[in-house]
Amino acid sequence: MRKHEIPRQHRRNTYAIMIVATLAIVAGRIAVVSSKEGDTAFLSANDRSRWCTVASLVEEHTFAIDGPISIRSEDGKRRPWNTIDKVRHVGSDGQLHYYSSKPTLLVTMVAGVYGVVHHTTGLTMTEQPIYVPRLLLMLINLPVLAVFLVTMALIVELIGASDYARRMGVAAACFGTMMVPFAISLNNHLFAAAATSLTLWLYLRAADKMSDSFSGITYHPKLAPWVVAGASAAFAVACELPALSMLALWAVLFGWMNPRSIPGFALGASVVLIGIFATNVWAHGSLRTPYAHRSAGEQIEVIELPSTPSANQIDVSLSHSETLRTATQIDLRELNEGGYEVIAEQKDAKGNPVQTQYKLARSGAGWSLFVWDDWYDYPGSYWRTDKRRGVDLGEPSRIAYLFHATLGYYGIFSITPLWFLVPVGMVAGCRHGPGYMRRLSAAIALASVVCLLFYVARPEIDRNYGGVSVCFRWMLWFAPLWLYSLVPELSSLSEKIQGRYFTLALLAASAFSVSTSLSSPWQSPWIYRFASFLGWLGDEMTR
Repeated sequence: MRKHEIPRQHRRNTYAIMIVATLAIVAGRIAVVSSKEGDTAFLSANDRSRWCTVASLVEEHTFAIDGPISIRSEDGKRRPWNTIDKVRHVGSDGQLHYYSSKPTLLVTMVAGVYGVVHHTTGLTMTEQPIYVPRLLLMLINLPVLAVFLVTMALIVELIGASDYARRMGVAAACFGTMMVPFAISLNNHLFAAAATSLTLWLYLRAADKMSDSFSGITYHPKLAPWVVAGASAAFAVACELPALSMLALWAVLFGWMNPRSIPGFALGASVVLIGIFATNVWAHGSLRTPYAHRSAGEQIEVIELPSTPSANQIDVSLSHSETLRTATQIDLRELNEGGYEVIAEQKDAKGNPVQTQYKLARSGAGWSLFVWDDWYDYPGSYWRTDKRRGVDLGEPSRIAYLFHATLGYYGIFSITPLWFLVPVGMVAGCRHGPGYMRRLSAAIALASVVCLLFYVARPEIDRNYGGVSVCFRWMLWFAPLWLYSLVPELSSLSEKIQGRYFTLALLAASAFSVSTSLSSPWQSPWIYRFASFLGWLGDEMTR
């Protein structure tokens, strides 16, 4: 017994050293994080979009971000808070406003932390856009990263693997995945990975205790772990919508392992799912996220117009419209792809002006009036102009997209070579081990393939590798699941010295990618940058 406990304690000491070192590195990066101009702690349009909502919620008590995005630099030439990741629609006050396009639950929770800081210290983010965001990142991202790392250490201890494989598994979590660069910026990926890691640990812990009960050790399952598991699995969905596939699989896995887990799991998941929809309705007055508002809405009226109408003919026709007959003012904007945006101003019962958006577009041989539902189409929109460049144009070829997302410039395997062991581990996991582990491996494999194909199947404009970022970031939340899959393979390879050298080389190559990204997660991958230097990039990646 003593010989067993001593290596375990040594491993735990090693885990603690690596985790503390990782957290210290991230804390140091957060302490100096700054925009290129040096006037904010924001690194990209992505995190600026979220920070704008956080600031608006606490300082202006609204999800509309008109205030923050209008802030100008000291010389008046720039708007350091402005972001391309925004939408425009009519708010609850009946007026057009800009909003972040990001999911609402996470930023609402971050705003809660900022609210405490603001009311405790009197500090205001819009007045201190460097130090307040840094403080919030310290208070939020560091604990979330700690949850990811600590649960991963607990997970590897529950896996039947060699001492070397377990240490390597924690080292990979600390230094070999792209979670560390994303921990210095406000984003959804770190939270989704931590939530997934927590769910995975709760599943393995419960399964381990269940196996003990078969050995004569009494196990009395409580409600709380099941509730937390359901909540964490659903929270991953709040951060990464494709994690919905894994939420469904988690429900099956927990229910199969222990039917008594179903009520608690469902309760925890329901609370979070209600939070997702409730905050979205609060922010946008819609159950659908902004991502789902990208097309013409419901047709409400046919308008009599010639095939190529003049502005005067449109005005006359709209003035006779049954829908617009009570409008006090009608404004038109010609759209790039054809048709017109119609903004009608009316009076409510109290005499206040209320705006309503419509789209006037060709429908067959005639013209129709639609309820406006394209929140990404507004004057100056990055997504509806010729401003888009590089990856933001979208990859025309799905085959090329699949290659670059896996083995190419943004590749899952090329950026993090440790993941080469994952498919082998998934196959082995489906064949060997207890039933609950085989089912888990099958679920991870299924979810991984489904999510990857989901992104490959997206329309061309969405096939952008996650935009300008250091990796194919949309699959980052799989990190704990893939680490779980590769640890047994690390154990097998560790039986020979050549295998250990090979795994060390994979870890070193993965850590190299991490180190090239510590300045910001919102930059092109090092492979992309090096290929650009060599002149290897084709037109499809640079146009």
